[in-house]
Amino acid sequence: MPRPLANDYGPYFETYISKVKSNDVKTILEQEAAPIETFYLNLPEAKADYRYAEGKWTLKDLLQHLIDTERVMVYRLLRAARKDATPNASFDENSFAANAMADKRSFHSLKEEFLALRKSTNLLLQSLTEEQLSSAGISSNHRTTANALAFIIFGHLKHHQNIVEERYL
Repeated sequence: MPRPLANDYGPYFETYISKVKSNDVKTILEQEAAPIETFYLNLPEAKADYRYAEGKWTLKDLLQHLIDTERVMVYRLLRAARKDATPNASFDENSFAANAMADKRSFHSLKEEFLALRKSTNLLLQSLTEEQLSSAGISSNHRTTANALAFIIFGHLKHHQNIVEERYL
C-alpha cells in the first residue's frame, strides 16, 4: 500500500507523515523501525532528567510521551483496520504528561517499555493486509486510514528524534 494521500488524514498530521522516507509500511518496518528504536534505546542515562529549558520535558518525560502517544495511535489504527466507525476522541498530551509520573521511573524501565511497545506495534503492522491498512476511521474529527496512522506513528517518533538531536544531546 503506498504512502497515504492527503485525504487519508487530518492536515495536522502532515508534519509527521512528511518525516517518513519510506513509501509503504513494509519498507518502514524493514528500513526505519530498527534505527529509530536504536536511537531511543541509546539515549544516555546522564541526560535522563535533562531539560533544555525551564518548563520543557525531560528525556524521561519525552520517552513516556512517545509511549503514550504510540498507544493512542495504535488503538486508533486497530479500530480503523477492524472497521470500527465509532469516532476516536482527541487526547491531551499535556494532561497525559502531567499525570504520567515519568520522573518516578527509571530510564531503563521506560526504555524497556518503549521497546516492548515498538515490537508489539511492528507485529501488528506486519499482520495487516492492504485492505485493512486502507480501512478508515475517524480520529480527531478527520477520516484517517490505518495506513496513515502507521505513517503518523513513525513520523511522530522521527519528529521527536530531531528535537532530541537538536536540543538534548
